[in-house]
Amino acid sequence: MKKVFSLLILFIVFSIAGFSQASKQKLEPAGKWQFEAPYAPEGYTSGIMEFVKAEGKYQGFVSFTGSDYKIPLDRVSVKSDSILVSLYVEGADVPIKLKMVDQEKITGVASSPDGDIPLTATRAKQ
Repeated sequence: MKKVFSLLILFIVFSIAGFSQASKQKLEPAGKWQFEAPYAPEGYTSGIMEFVKAEGKYQGFVSFTGSDYKIPLDRVSVKSDSILVSLYVEGADVPIKLKMVDQEKITGVASSPDGDIPLTATRAKQ
């Protein structure tokens, strides 16, 4: 009986470790993301964010709905599920903190001079 109990405990421990590793999948932000920021000033409430990985570093761009112009994102930093960027718009540096919820969704906050603006993004369909 002691052997069966010990085997059961080992099985549970290894199962938990396996599930833990599976849930820590590598989240990859590279690609295009459709974003919505409904509380942003008019003209900045939606658009496309794009992250590109080249030579081990990320670059980012944003274009707002109604414009094809890509504004480069500065200081792009990707660590685990967090993405930090900065956007220079209308004479102000706007830091943006993003969190990848999963491979298809990002949430975050843009800290504008007028206050924090929540945003969400979903991976754009190809």
